[in-house]
Amino acid sequence: MISLALAASLAAAPAPRAATSAETVVHIPRTDALQGVTAFLDRAGQSAALLRPVVWYAELHPFLSFDLSQPATLTRLGIDPTGPLTVSLRGGGRISCTRLTDPKVFQQKAAEMLVTASGKAEATPTTSGGVTTVNVLRESGGRAGYALKGQEACAFSSASGGFVDDGQGQVLLKEASRLVSKAPKSDARLAQLPGSVYVLLPGRGMVVGVDGSATELRLEGTATQLPLPPFQASGTSPYGAMKPEGLLFSRARVAPAGVSQAVGSVTASIQQVCPSCPPAQVASVARAVAEHLTGHVLMVVDGVRSRPNLRTLEGRFFAPRQAFAAEVTDAAAVKSALAPLAKFPGAKATEDGYALDVKGGTLFVRLKGRQLVVGNDEAVSRSLLAALPQAGAKLPHAVEYTVDPKRLASGLNQVSLMDVVADKQLAGLFAMGLELGPLLSRSERISGWLDSTTGGAHRFSTTWTLPATP
Repeated sequence: MISLALAASLAAAPAPRAATSAETVVHIPRTDALQGVTAFLDRAGQSAALLRPVVWYAELHPFLSFDLSQPATLTRLGIDPTGPLTVSLRGGGRISCTRLTDPKVFQQKAAEMLVTASGKAEATPTTSGGVTTVNVLRESGGRAGYALKGQEACAFSSASGGFVDDGQGQVLLKEASRLVSKAPKSDARLAQLPGSVYVLLPGRGMVVGVDGSATELRLEGTATQLPLPPFQASGTSPYGAMKPEGLLFSRARVAPAGVSQAVGSVTASIQQVCPSCPPAQVASVARAVAEHLTGHVLMVVDGVRSRPNLRTLEGRFFAPRQAFAAEVTDAAAVKSALAPLAKFPGAKATEDGYALDVKGGTLFVRLKGRQLVVGNDEAVSRSLLAALPQAGAKLPHAVEYTVDPKRLASGLNQVSLMDVVADKQLAGLFAMGLELGPLLSRSERISGWLDSTTGGAHRFSTTWTLPATP
C-alpha cells in the first residue's frame, strides 16, 4: 500500500513546463520539498563553495532573486512557495516557469527589476489572447521579460552577445507564451524515479532524480545513450564476496551481446600504448579470448601514481594504478589464445602469463584458474589475484561500484596547472580537484549501481555519503 501511495503521489506531481529544444531542464515539483537536498548542500558547501544553495538559487530565475529555503521570499514575489518550478536552458538563453499566488504582485516585482535592467521609465505589458507579456532590451545586452496567463508565469532572458538584438528574445518570448497557454504533458520517467529535484538532458535521453539528507545525496536516473555495453543481473558473481577497496572498485556482468564491445574498449587502450604491437594479432588474440569470457568482470583502481605525466596518451594510461579481472569458461583455451603474446615486441613470459614492456610502463597479463587478470601495475595485479575468492556471492544489480573519495581527492591533486597549460583537456579535472577536492577529502564514500533495461537503456543510482558528524 505504501508503494502504491508513493507511486500515485509521484504521478500526480506537477509536470515540467519544459521548453522545446532545451539542452538542460531542471524541474522542482514542489519548491517547499527541498529540505533534504538543501541540508546536504548546506553542509557540503562548507567545503565546496560551488555547492552552496545560495549559488544555484541565483540560477533558478532570469531576473528575480529568492531563497527556496525561505518561503517568504517567494511569497513576496507573488510566487507560490508550494508550487512547481521548471528551468529550461537553451543555447539562446533560459526560461523559468513558476506558479503564482498573486499575479499582480509578480508583475510589480518583475517590472521593478526589468526597468532597472533596461534603464527605461517603465516595462509596459501587452495582452493578447489572454496572455500578458513583457519584453525589454537590457542595457547589458540581450532581452528579458515574461509571459503570464492565469496563475502561470514563464520568465526569460536571452544570452545575446553585445547590444544588437539577434532575435533570440522574441524566440524566447514566443516559447514562454506557448508554455503558459497549454497544460504541460506529464513525463512518465519522472514518476518512476524518486526525487525532489529532476534534471533532464533531452539530447542524451537522460533523466536524473535527486534527493538527500544532511549526510547523503542520492541520485537515481535513466539514460538511453550511455556509451556502455548491455549488462545483465547475474545473481551470483565470482567477485560478490570481495570487500571493496581502492580508489575505485567495480564489479559487473556484461551481457553476451556486449562482451565484444567491452573487450574492444580494453584492446583499443592497449593498442594506443603499444603501437608496435601488430594490430591484426592484437585483434585476433582479443577475439579468441572474448569467446571464452562469461561476462563477469571486476575493475580495481588502487590510486593514482605520484606526479604522473598526464600530457601524453601513455602517461594518462599509466597514471591510475589499476587491474581488471574477467572470469573465463575454459582456462586451457584462454591460455592457448594468449600464446601469441610471447612474440609481441617487449614481451616476456612469466610464471602465470606475460609482461609486456610498452612506452610508459609495463602491461601484465596473468591467468589463474578461471580468472584472467590484466593490469598496468605489478603490485595491483598481484594483489588482485591474491584477493580473488574461492566462492562467489549474490549481487542485486548488474553493476556495482564504490569510490573512496579521499583517494579520489588525492588523485585529482596530481593534475597540475602546468598540465592544464600543456593540455586543455585536463582543465576539467584540475577545476574539479580545486573545487571538490576539499569536500571529497572530508567525505565517507560514494557508491552506486547500474542495470540495463529494454531498448539499450540503463538505470543507475549513486549515493554520496558524508560522515555522521562534521
